[in-house]
Amino acid sequence: MSHGIRGGLLRRHHDFRLLWCGETAGKFGASVTGVAMPLVAVSTLHANTFEVGLLGAAAWAPWLIIGLPVGVWVDRLRRRPIMLATAAVSLVLFAGIPVAAWSGRLSTGLLLAVALLAGTAAVFFQTAYTAYLPTLLEPDDQPEGNAKLHGSASAAQIAGLGSGGLIAELAGAANGMFANAATFLVSLLCLAGIRHREPRTTRTGQRRTSLVGEVREGLRLIAYDAWFRTFTLFGAASNMALMGYQSIQVVFLVRSVGLTPGAVGVLVAATSAGGVAGAFAARRIAHRIGTARATLLFELGLPSLGLLIPLTTGGAGIVFFVTGGFGVSAGVVAGNIIKVSFQQRYCPPDLLGRLTASTAFLSYGAIPIGALLGGVLGTALGLRTAMAITTAGIPLAALILLFSPIRHSRDLPISHQPKSNFKQLLTSEGEPVRPLR
Repeated sequence: MSHGIRGGLLRRHHDFRLLWCGETAGKFGASVTGVAMPLVAVSTLHANTFEVGLLGAAAWAPWLIIGLPVGVWVDRLRRRPIMLATAAVSLVLFAGIPVAAWSGRLSTGLLLAVALLAGTAAVFFQTAYTAYLPTLLEPDDQPEGNAKLHGSASAAQIAGLGSGGLIAELAGAANGMFANAATFLVSLLCLAGIRHREPRTTRTGQRRTSLVGEVREGLRLIAYDAWFRTFTLFGAASNMALMGYQSIQVVFLVRSVGLTPGAVGVLVAATSAGGVAGAFAARRIAHRIGTARATLLFELGLPSLGLLIPLTTGGAGIVFFVTGGFGVSAGVVAGNIIKVSFQQRYCPPDLLGRLTASTAFLSYGAIPIGALLGGVLGTALGLRTAMAITTAGIPLAALILLFSPIRHSRDLPISHQPKSNFKQLLTSEGEPVRPLR
């Protein structure tokens, strides 16, 4: 039993160490892509604002299109082969961008296709990875494992955002995609070295029907519970606003502010550091002022600093971007920590899976819409005006929280409704169900 051995997981657990290395490399590569792909579109292909927004939408659209079915398929198959296959596909896709540039075949359409296919692979990989970790670690080791993975992912994201622009400036935007391809090679090798083998799972035809029913139950749970409904609606509205400005922020910084690709990467990384600060502050502040009040502080108060972002200019004016972006990142990460902890306590364990799948489907589904919105507004009204509208949407989305039961509470509920109430809600067909309070 591993918990009887002294030392951390990274020292004593060979398979977890490999998974940790592969996942950290993957997060770094994804962050590089978040900066490098728009730079390829802007600096190499001279794409317009709408096309850059469309690129961001293509990367996230698979969550909306196939997110729920992928959860079914992952449950029916072994997870590690899925992760290996998707890592290999992503490696080929991102390595193909500089190859296409060398041959003169790189186009905006090709970039969109890569973003869409890589986004599809990411849905499979992330879903399989989430389900795979509990099979690799014993229950006593899972909290430490999750902490290490999330901590390294945050650090890798900051490093990737900071280096993405520098790599593009030194090697060229298209050649910089080799850095992302290399991270998927690392991930592939690490996954291949894991010794643990999952048992083959078998599913019957009956399971397919029941899964469709479970998806419907999860959506009903969100619709009729006041707390779940509030957080889900807020998550969708907030993601739409966040992606609206993030999808065009690279174009804004290059064309409106006049920054170099290297400076863009450094600035975006500086704002992402707010997420680390938010992670450290979340539990301490929630303990002091209450989880409900802290939710309003983090989701409405801090993100209001995002209103400074459209004021960004060259020189000292970049302080507006860093301050606004830092506040948004800190608030979003801290708010997410409180929200996830609330859901885990409030929702009965046997309903948590379908709740998570349904909320992710609805929240992630708003991301490509936000990316398209940013591109459309930037094209029609100009980049600075589009940034003003989309950043204003972040605190406006938090008004959903303000006009909800959260407003009148010090703390979010720490225990769920009686299980019979939830079951009655889920099994009530054709009858009006009163919202749970």
